[in-house]
Amino acid sequence: MNILTGQLVINFAPRGNAKTFKTHLKSVLRAYRKKEKIILYTDNVSFHHSKKINNFLRFHPKLVVRYLPAYSPYMNSVERVWWYMRKKITHNRYLETIKERMGKFWKLFSQTLKPNELIKKICVIL
Repeated sequence: MNILTGQLVINFAPRGNAKTFKTHLKSVLRAYRKKEKIILYTDNVSFHHSKKINNFLRFHPKLVVRYLPAYSPYMNSVERVWWYMRKKITHNRYLETIKERMGKFWKLFSQTLKPNELIKKICVIL
């Protein structure tokens, strides 16, 4: 999530691991290929520190990953995006399948693949 523009880089994966995180990092590099430096703040889940990720980052020096303190979701602005998503998609609603949930997600967030004022407002950390 770009805190300056509200633009998201989104990838779906059945689970989070080093392989899916590396795929996401590649998407971030593609989305910001014209930038000289990309600083990505992320949580401290163990696969974000894996040998596979560290090797990948070594070969992509323009991408700098910084880790937030453990147990600090309030510092992670993208957590606010997930909160908003859950509020709009799943709270007090029955969704029969994950496919239905993903469809609702894309309907809600398709406009966030470009700069977006709503996401900027949601993600402000004071």
